[in-house]
This record gives sequence, structure tokens and C-alpha cells, in this order.
Amino acid sequence: MNENKSTHTRIVKRRKRKLRRRVYYILIPVMIAFLAVLSYGAYLYIKADTVLSNSYKDDGREKSDLREEVVNPTEDNVSILIMGVDASNIRNNENDSRTDTLMVATLNIKDKSVKLLSIPRDSYVYIPEVGYETKINHAHAYGGTKATVETVENLLEIPIDYYVKLNFEAFIDVVDAVDGIEVDVPYELKEQNSSDVAGAVHLFPGLQKLNGEEALALARTRKLDNDIERGKRQQEIIKAVINKAVSAGSILKYDDIIEAVGSNMTTNMTFGEMKGFINYGTAGTNLDIETLTLKGTDSQPGGVYYWMLDEVALDVTRALLQGHLEINDSRTAGRLDTSSGEDF
Repeated sequence: MNENKSTHTRIVKRRKRKLRRRVYYILIPVMIAFLAVLSYGAYLYIKADTVLSNSYKDDGREKSDLREEVVNPTEDNVSILIMGVDASNIRNNENDSRTDTLMVATLNIKDKSVKLLSIPRDSYVYIPEVGYETKINHAHAYGGTKATVETVENLLEIPIDYYVKLNFEAFIDVVDAVDGIEVDVPYELKEQNSSDVAGAVHLFPGLQKLNGEEALALARTRKLDNDIERGKRQQEIIKAVINKAVSAGSILKYDDIIEAVGSNMTTNMTFGEMKGFINYGTAGTNLDIETLTLKGTDSQPGGVYYWMLDEVALDVTRALLQGHLEINDSRTAGRLDTSSGEDF
């Protein structure tokens, strides 16, 4: 009887030891993976804090003049002006460059939605810095970020809370950092690369994966269409980059993404404010981004091409953006100087 009991006890102990070993075999890898993820997350946080904080540049204002109070992206609807400047190390023209891409993003905190407006670079607008009307992409050459922000605020009658300025290298590096993006190329094209080598990029029509140089070429070209279609392509490319970046498959690429953005960007956003936009990226599998553009007509007085904005459509766009930001129209009424002056 005692012998049977002893045998049973040994069997029970062996089973317990086997069960513990199985638990260890499962638990230890899980703990290692958890610690690895935790360590990687901490590393990314520290790197982002360092790299992106170095991109910060004080624009000399606490808030937009069209705001009654300072905004907080974790609590308020805000706007961001995105400037792609045609500056590069090859051109060495950072101080007098024009904006090759100009977009305004308004973000609604409750809906987690984004409206992305593309402003055609040849739009004929009033530039407060010089006191007359000309192409909007000249504003940056006249007075840098400050002049561009003032011009866009004057045009759209909304506050510009933040700006992000990127050069060509940033665009290329970010697309490469997410291992390329899938885009529908509308037609065959040959375009110069970022080193200004003519015809260096040759693309054929169709849905395909593009690297950084190819995506930049597609974003810049307008030989076979116009600035409006160019703006639409840029919006689609930006959406593709954002959706690729926030996808689960890009987690291990965040290190490269941070490096690519931080080394080629200037912004008036602090790292703390940047973190306020994380909830937009985690709202779902894809961001709710509505793309818009400014309607108008071609004009070429004196041989100089301009995109003449449709005033009725412009008023509709202003109201749409104001509604998305949920701002009171009275904040901007009578505040903005829309006088025009001489052309050059």
C-alpha cells in the first residue's frame, strides 16, 4: 500500500516538474519578447526626443494672431502648414528657396479626421511680406517661414498653428525608410532626380512600388498635366507614406523614419506637442484623410503663368476648413488684409 502511494507521489511530482518546464518554456520567451519590445520602445522614445527636438525652431510667436488662446493638440483642433522646399545640398539654396509643395492639414480631435488641402504653387495671391500679389510659392523666397505662414493665413482665413518644413532629402529618405510605397503612376514619365540629372528617373504607368527617388519624381512632375493634378498626386503620395508608416509592419522601421525626418525637417512643434498627434495615427488601420484643392483657371498675362483662384470656390473651402477646426468666423472677420497691389 505504501509502495503504491510512493509510486503515485513520484508520478505526480514528475508531472508537476514537466508542467513547470512547459510553463517556463512558454513564459521565458514571452518575457524576453516583452522586455525586448519595452527596450525598443524606450530606445525609440529617447531617440525621437533627441532627434526631433533638434528639429525644433522657434518661429517667434506663442500662437497665431488668429487664435484667442494657445492651442494644445491633445485637446484642440489644430492646423499644420506643410512646406516642401526646393532646397537641397546639391543646390545650396536653403535661404532663397521657393516652396515646391504647399499643403495645409486641419485636424479635428473629436473625429480623429484630417482635411488635407493642396495649394497650387502658382496660385496668384496677396503676400503681406511684400505688399502685392504674385505666385504663392514666392513667399518663402521673400521672407521664409514667417512670410509663408502669413500668406496662407491671409488666403484661407484660418490660423496656422504649426508648420513643418521639409527638403527633398527628407522626402526621399522617409519613403526609403518605410521600404517604398505603392502608388498608381498615371502615365509614362522621365524626370530628373534629386541631383538634377535629367531623365534619371523613368517610370511606366500602373500600380507599382516606388522608392524615394521615384516617388519624388512622380510628386514633382507636371509635364503631362498641370499643377492641380500634381497636387493630387502629392496628396496621394503623402497618404501612402502616412498609412505605411503607421502600419504594424513598419514598427521596426521607426528608427530609420525618425532619423530621416529629423535630419531634414524644421518645425515649431516641440516633441511634447508632436506626441499629441499620436492618437490620430492609432485611431484605426487608416487615417480618415479627405483631400482638397483650390479651384481656379489658367492665366498667362504678359507671358507669366498663374493659377487664378475661383473666389466662390475659395470661400467654400475657407468655410469648410473653419468648420473642421470649429472656429468662430468672427475671429477672422475684418482681421485679414486682402488688399492687392502691383505684379512684377
